[in-house]
Amino acid sequence: MNACITRMGICFLDRPDARSQVALSRQAEALGYESVWICETRTARDAISVMGAVAHQTDRIKIGAGVVNTWTRPASLMALTFATLDELAPSRMLLGLGAYWDPLAWKQGVIRSRPLRQMREYVEVVNRLLAMETVTFEGDLVQVRDLRLELGEGASDSPKEVPIYIGATGPKMLALSGEIADGVLLNGFTSLAYQAQAFDRMAEGAARAGKSLDDLDFPQVVVVSADDRHPERAFQVALRMTTMYLGQQPHIALASGVPQELLDEVRDEMGGWPPREGGIGAAMPLVPTEVVSSLCVWGDLAACRQGLAAYATRPNVYPVPLPVTHNYREMIEAFAPGS
Repeated sequence: MNACITRMGICFLDRPDARSQVALSRQAEALGYESVWICETRTARDAISVMGAVAHQTDRIKIGAGVVNTWTRPASLMALTFATLDELAPSRMLLGLGAYWDPLAWKQGVIRSRPLRQMREYVEVVNRLLAMETVTFEGDLVQVRDLRLELGEGASDSPKEVPIYIGATGPKMLALSGEIADGVLLNGFTSLAYQAQAFDRMAEGAARAGKSLDDLDFPQVVVVSADDRHPERAFQVALRMTTMYLGQQPHIALASGVPQELLDEVRDEMGGWPPREGGIGAAMPLVPTEVVSSLCVWGDLAACRQGLAAYATRPNVYPVPLPVTHNYREMIEAFAPGS
Protein backbone atom coordinates (compact mmCIF):
# COMPACT_ATOMS: atom_id res chain seq x y z
CA MET A 1 0.00 0.00 0.00
CA ASN A 2 1.26 3.50 -0.85
CA ALA A 3 1.68 5.32 2.46
CA CYS A 4 1.64 8.80 0.89
CA ILE A 5 -1.04 10.74 2.75
CA THR A 6 -2.02 14.20 1.53
CA ARG A 7 -4.06 15.24 4.58
CA MET A 8 -2.93 14.62 8.13
CA GLY A 9 -3.89 15.83 11.58
CA ILE A 10 -2.34 15.31 15.00
CA CYS A 11 -4.12 14.71 18.30
CA PHE A 12 -2.95 15.03 21.90
CA LEU A 13 -4.71 13.04 24.62
CA ASP A 14 -3.31 13.49 28.13
CA ARG A 15 0.31 13.75 27.00
CA PRO A 16 2.69 15.55 26.67
CA ASP A 17 2.43 18.60 28.97
CA ALA A 18 0.50 21.65 27.82
CA ARG A 19 3.52 23.75 26.80
CA SER A 20 4.86 20.87 24.74
CA GLN A 21 1.52 20.45 22.98
CA VAL A 22 1.77 24.08 21.86
CA ALA A 23 5.35 23.63 20.62
CA LEU A 24 4.46 20.39 18.80
CA SER A 25 1.49 22.12 17.16
CA ARG A 26 3.92 24.65 15.73
CA GLN A 27 6.08 21.82 14.39
CA ALA A 28 3.03 20.17 12.80
CA GLU A 29 2.02 23.46 11.18
CA ALA A 30 5.51 23.91 9.71
CA LEU A 31 5.32 20.39 8.22
CA GLY A 32 1.95 20.98 6.54
CA TYR A 33 -0.43 19.23 8.91
CA GLU A 34 -4.04 20.25 8.38
CA SER A 35 -5.25 20.20 11.96
CA VAL A 36 -4.34 19.68 15.60
CA TRP A 37 -6.92 18.26 17.98
CA ILE A 38 -6.69 18.85 21.74
CA CYS A 39 -8.48 16.24 23.84
CA GLU A 40 -10.37 16.82 27.04
CA THR A 41 -10.08 13.35 28.51
CA ARG A 42 -11.03 12.26 32.02
CA THR A 43 -9.94 15.09 34.36
CA ALA A 44 -6.46 15.34 32.84
CA ARG A 45 -6.46 18.78 31.25
CA ASP A 46 -8.87 21.49 30.04
CA ALA A 47 -8.86 21.55 26.24
CA ILE A 48 -9.94 25.17 25.78
CA SER A 49 -6.93 26.62 27.61
CA VAL A 50 -4.49 24.71 25.42
CA MET A 51 -6.42 25.58 22.26
CA GLY A 52 -6.14 29.27 23.08
CA ALA A 53 -2.39 28.96 23.51
CA VAL A 54 -2.07 27.07 20.22
CA ALA A 55 -4.18 29.71 18.48
CA HIS A 56 -1.86 32.45 19.70
CA GLN A 57 1.32 30.62 18.64
CA THR A 58 0.27 29.43 15.16
CA ASP A 59 -0.87 31.04 11.91
CA ARG A 60 -2.47 28.48 9.60
CA ILE A 61 -3.18 25.10 11.18
CA LYS A 62 -6.79 24.36 12.15
CA ILE A 63 -7.38 23.76 15.84
CA GLY A 64 -9.99 21.29 17.02
CA ALA A 65 -11.51 20.32 20.34
CA GLY A 66 -11.28 16.58 20.34
CA VAL A 67 -13.80 16.52 22.04
CA VAL A 68 -15.47 18.70 24.66
CA ASN A 69 -18.68 17.41 26.18
CA THR A 70 -22.10 19.02 25.86
CA TRP A 71 -23.05 18.78 29.54
CA THR A 72 -20.58 20.72 31.67
CA ARG A 73 -20.62 23.86 29.49
CA PRO A 74 -24.02 25.31 28.55
CA ALA A 75 -24.61 25.86 24.83
CA SER A 76 -24.41 29.63 25.31
CA LEU A 77 -21.00 29.40 27.01
CA MET A 78 -19.71 27.00 24.34
CA ALA A 79 -20.75 29.42 21.60
CA LEU A 80 -19.14 32.35 23.40
CA THR A 81 -15.96 30.33 24.00
CA PHE A 82 -15.57 29.44 20.34
CA ALA A 83 -16.44 32.94 19.18
CA THR A 84 -13.57 34.12 21.39
CA LEU A 85 -11.20 31.45 20.06
CA ASP A 86 -12.24 32.48 16.54
CA GLU A 87 -11.18 36.03 17.39
CA LEU A 88 -7.70 34.67 18.18
CA ALA A 89 -7.55 32.45 15.08
CA PRO A 90 -10.25 33.42 12.55
CA SER A 91 -11.77 30.53 10.59
CA ARG A 92 -9.34 28.01 12.14
CA MET A 93 -11.43 26.60 14.97
CA LEU A 94 -13.15 23.21 14.82
CA LEU A 95 -15.71 22.48 17.52
CA GLY A 96 -15.67 18.80 18.39
CA LEU A 97 -18.55 17.80 20.66
CA GLY A 98 -19.10 14.59 22.60
CA ALA A 99 -21.99 13.18 24.61
CA TYR A 100 -19.75 12.43 27.64
CA TRP A 101 -19.58 9.13 29.51
CA ASP A 102 -20.29 7.58 32.88
CA PRO A 103 -19.14 7.22 35.56
CA LEU A 104 -17.23 10.50 35.00
CA ALA A 105 -20.41 12.50 34.35
CA TRP A 106 -22.12 10.99 37.41
CA LYS A 107 -19.09 11.80 39.57
CA GLN A 108 -19.61 15.47 38.69
CA GLY A 109 -23.31 15.45 39.42
CA VAL A 110 -24.28 15.32 35.74
CA ILE A 111 -27.26 13.14 34.88
CA ARG A 112 -27.11 12.44 31.14
CA SER A 113 -30.73 12.29 30.07
CA ARG A 114 -31.69 11.55 26.44
CA PRO A 115 -28.24 12.26 24.94
CA LEU A 116 -29.45 12.16 21.33
CA ARG A 117 -32.11 14.81 21.97
CA GLN A 118 -29.66 16.87 24.02
CA MET A 119 -27.03 16.78 21.24
CA ARG A 120 -29.54 17.82 18.57
CA GLU A 121 -30.75 20.76 20.65
CA TYR A 122 -27.25 21.77 21.73
CA VAL A 123 -25.89 21.84 18.17
CA GLU A 124 -28.82 23.92 16.93
CA VAL A 125 -28.40 26.54 19.65
CA VAL A 126 -24.61 26.75 19.27
CA ASN A 127 -24.88 27.09 15.49
CA ARG A 128 -27.47 29.84 15.72
CA LEU A 129 -25.53 31.79 18.34
CA LEU A 130 -22.33 31.53 16.27
CA ALA A 131 -24.35 32.82 13.32
CA MET A 132 -24.91 35.91 15.51
CA GLU A 133 -28.64 35.40 15.72
CA THR A 134 -30.77 36.46 18.66
CA VAL A 135 -32.00 33.10 19.89
CA THR A 136 -34.99 31.95 21.88
CA PHE A 137 -35.07 28.16 22.14
CA GLU A 138 -37.22 26.16 24.53
CA GLY A 139 -35.98 22.63 24.08
CA ASP A 140 -36.50 19.64 26.32
CA LEU A 141 -32.89 19.81 27.54
CA VAL A 142 -31.43 23.08 26.22
CA GLN A 143 -33.01 26.48 26.72
CA VAL A 144 -31.95 30.03 25.87
CA ARG A 145 -34.15 33.10 25.90
CA ASP A 146 -33.71 36.25 23.82
CA LEU A 147 -29.94 35.71 23.80
CA ARG A 148 -27.31 37.04 21.43
CA LEU A 149 -23.54 37.07 21.64
CA GLU A 150 -22.53 40.64 22.51
CA LEU A 151 -18.85 40.32 21.74
CA GLY A 152 -16.28 42.65 23.24
CA GLU A 153 -14.54 45.65 21.80
CA GLY A 154 -12.63 44.93 18.62
CA ALA A 155 -14.38 41.63 17.91
CA SER A 156 -16.23 41.31 14.61
CA ASP A 157 -19.99 40.81 14.83
CA SER A 158 -20.06 38.82 11.59
CA PRO A 159 -21.14 35.15 11.68
CA LYS A 160 -18.40 32.80 12.89
CA GLU A 161 -17.05 30.06 10.67
CA VAL A 162 -16.78 27.28 13.24
CA PRO A 163 -17.62 23.83 11.81
CA ILE A 164 -19.12 21.39 14.29
CA TYR A 165 -17.79 17.84 14.47
CA ILE A 166 -19.44 15.23 16.66
CA GLY A 167 -17.31 12.57 18.30
CA ALA A 168 -19.83 9.78 17.80
CA THR A 169 -19.47 6.06 18.47
CA GLY A 170 -22.87 4.36 18.70
CA PRO A 171 -25.11 3.82 15.64
CA LYS A 172 -27.80 6.34 16.63
CA MET A 173 -25.31 9.10 17.43
CA LEU A 174 -23.47 8.37 14.19
CA ALA A 175 -26.70 8.74 12.22
CA LEU A 176 -27.54 11.97 14.04
CA SER A 177 -24.05 13.29 13.32
CA GLY A 178 -24.45 12.65 9.62
CA GLU A 179 -27.67 14.63 9.75
CA ILE A 180 -26.75 17.71 11.81
CA ALA A 181 -22.95 18.09 11.89
CA ASP A 182 -20.36 19.40 9.44
CA GLY A 183 -18.20 16.39 10.10
CA VAL A 184 -17.54 13.49 12.46
CA LEU A 185 -14.39 13.08 14.51
CA LEU A 186 -14.08 9.31 14.27
CA ASN A 187 -13.01 7.75 17.54
CA GLY A 188 -9.65 6.28 18.33
CA PHE A 189 -9.47 2.74 19.70
CA THR A 190 -11.80 1.61 16.88
CA SER A 191 -11.14 -0.86 14.09
CA LEU A 192 -11.22 -0.54 10.32
CA ALA A 193 -14.22 -2.86 10.26
CA TYR A 194 -16.00 -0.50 12.64
CA GLN A 195 -15.19 2.47 10.39
CA ALA A 196 -16.97 0.83 7.44
CA GLN A 197 -20.09 0.20 9.54
CA ALA A 198 -19.96 3.76 10.87
CA PHE A 199 -20.11 5.19 7.36
CA ASP A 200 -23.31 3.25 6.69
CA ARG A 201 -24.95 4.80 9.77
CA MET A 202 -23.71 8.31 8.96
CA ALA A 203 -24.97 7.99 5.39
CA GLU A 204 -28.46 7.22 6.71
CA GLY A 205 -28.44 10.42 8.77
CA ALA A 206 -27.00 12.54 5.99
CA ALA A 207 -29.74 11.36 3.65
CA ARG A 208 -32.38 12.60 6.12
CA ALA A 209 -30.92 16.09 5.70
CA GLY A 210 -30.64 15.86 1.92
CA LYS A 211 -26.87 15.36 2.11
CA SER A 212 -24.41 12.61 1.29
CA LEU A 213 -21.17 11.51 2.91
CA ASP A 214 -19.33 13.60 0.31
CA ASP A 215 -20.69 16.73 2.03
CA LEU A 216 -19.03 15.88 5.34
CA ASP A 217 -15.48 15.74 6.69
CA PHE A 218 -14.06 12.79 8.62
CA PRO A 219 -10.87 13.16 10.61
CA GLN A 220 -10.09 9.68 11.96
CA VAL A 221 -8.26 9.51 15.27
CA VAL A 222 -5.81 6.59 15.32
CA VAL A 223 -3.91 5.63 18.46
CA VAL A 224 -0.23 5.22 17.52
CA SER A 225 2.59 3.64 19.51
CA ALA A 226 5.87 3.82 17.57
CA ASP A 227 9.44 2.87 18.43
CA ASP A 228 12.01 2.33 15.67
CA ARG A 229 14.56 0.80 17.99
CA HIS A 230 12.30 -1.36 20.16
CA PRO A 231 8.99 -2.27 18.42
CA GLU A 232 8.13 -4.62 21.29
CA ARG A 233 8.28 -1.65 23.65
CA ALA A 234 5.80 0.09 21.37
CA PHE A 235 3.50 -2.90 21.72
CA GLN A 236 3.67 -2.77 25.51
CA VAL A 237 2.66 0.91 25.51
CA ALA A 238 -0.20 0.17 23.10
CA LEU A 239 -1.29 -2.77 25.27
CA ARG A 240 -1.35 -0.62 28.40
CA MET A 241 -3.38 2.15 26.74
CA THR A 242 -5.79 -0.35 25.19
CA THR A 243 -6.29 -2.09 28.52
CA MET A 244 -7.04 1.22 30.22
CA TYR A 245 -9.67 2.12 27.62
CA LEU A 246 -11.29 -1.31 27.65
CA GLY A 247 -11.84 -0.91 31.39
CA GLN A 248 -12.63 2.79 31.39
CA GLN A 249 -14.77 3.37 28.26
CA PRO A 250 -15.86 -0.11 27.17
CA HIS A 251 -18.57 1.20 24.84
CA ILE A 252 -15.87 2.28 22.35
CA ALA A 253 -14.32 -1.18 22.07
CA LEU A 254 -17.73 -2.87 22.18
CA ALA A 255 -18.64 -0.99 18.99
CA SER A 256 -15.61 -2.61 17.33
CA GLY A 257 -16.74 -6.10 18.29
CA VAL A 258 -14.62 -6.68 21.39
CA PRO A 259 -16.56 -9.30 23.41
CA GLN A 260 -18.50 -8.06 26.42
CA GLU A 261 -17.06 -10.92 28.47
CA LEU A 262 -13.51 -9.64 27.91
CA LEU A 263 -14.55 -6.06 28.75
CA ASP A 264 -16.12 -7.26 32.00
CA GLU A 265 -13.00 -9.23 32.93
CA VAL A 266 -10.73 -6.25 32.26
CA ARG A 267 -12.98 -3.87 34.20
CA ASP A 268 -13.15 -6.18 37.20
CA GLU A 269 -9.39 -6.77 37.25
CA MET A 270 -8.59 -3.10 36.69
CA GLY A 271 -11.07 -1.85 39.25
CA GLY A 272 -13.15 0.46 37.02
CA TRP A 273 -12.38 4.16 36.79
CA PRO A 274 -10.22 5.43 38.25
CA PRO A 275 -8.35 2.11 38.35
CA ARG A 276 -7.11 0.66 41.61
CA GLU A 277 -3.37 0.89 42.20
CA GLY A 278 -1.68 -1.61 39.90
CA GLY A 279 -5.01 -2.44 38.27
CA ILE A 280 -4.04 -1.66 34.68
CA GLY A 281 -0.91 -3.80 34.90
CA ALA A 282 -2.88 -6.65 36.43
CA ALA A 283 -5.44 -6.53 33.60
CA MET A 284 -2.96 -6.29 30.71
CA PRO A 285 -2.38 -10.07 30.41
CA LEU A 286 -6.10 -10.51 29.74
CA VAL A 287 -5.99 -8.50 26.48
CA PRO A 288 -5.09 -10.53 23.36
CA THR A 289 -2.53 -9.15 20.91
CA GLU A 290 -5.09 -9.22 18.10
CA VAL A 291 -7.38 -6.88 20.05
CA VAL A 292 -4.54 -4.38 20.51
CA SER A 293 -3.64 -4.62 16.82
CA SER A 294 -7.24 -4.07 15.72
CA LEU A 295 -7.68 -0.94 17.86
CA CYS A 296 -4.21 0.66 17.61
CA VAL A 297 -1.33 1.11 15.19
CA TRP A 298 2.00 0.03 16.69
CA GLY A 299 5.51 -0.93 15.62
CA ASP A 300 8.32 0.97 13.91
CA LEU A 301 7.64 4.34 12.25
CA ALA A 302 7.31 2.90 8.74
CA ALA A 303 4.81 0.26 9.85
CA CYS A 304 2.81 2.88 11.73
CA ARG A 305 2.67 5.15 8.70
CA GLN A 306 1.33 2.23 6.66
CA GLY A 307 -1.24 1.59 9.39
CA LEU A 308 -2.36 5.21 9.34
CA ALA A 309 -2.74 5.19 5.55
CA ALA A 310 -5.10 2.21 5.81
CA TYR A 311 -7.64 4.41 7.61
CA ALA A 312 -7.83 6.92 4.72
CA THR A 313 -10.58 4.93 3.03
CA ARG A 314 -12.35 7.88 1.38
CA PRO A 315 -11.13 11.21 -0.10
CA ASN A 316 -12.74 13.10 2.81
CA VAL A 317 -11.25 10.85 5.51
CA TYR A 318 -7.84 11.73 6.87
CA PRO A 319 -5.83 10.13 9.68
CA VAL A 320 -5.22 11.95 12.95
CA PRO A 321 -2.51 10.06 14.83
CA LEU A 322 -2.74 10.18 18.60
CA PRO A 323 0.76 9.43 19.90
CA VAL A 324 1.05 7.44 23.11
CA THR A 325 4.83 6.93 23.07
CA HIS A 326 7.00 9.90 23.98
CA ASN A 327 8.89 10.39 20.69
CA TYR A 328 6.40 13.06 19.59
CA ARG A 329 8.70 15.12 17.38
CA GLU A 330 10.01 12.04 15.62
CA MET A 331 6.49 10.82 14.90
CA ILE A 332 5.23 14.20 13.70
CA GLU A 333 8.15 14.39 11.26
CA ALA A 334 7.71 10.80 10.07
CA PHE A 335 3.96 11.11 9.50
CA ALA A 336 4.02 14.52 7.77
CA PRO A 337 1.57 14.73 4.85
CA GLY A 338 3.00 14.04 1.43
CA SER A 339 6.26 12.55 2.71
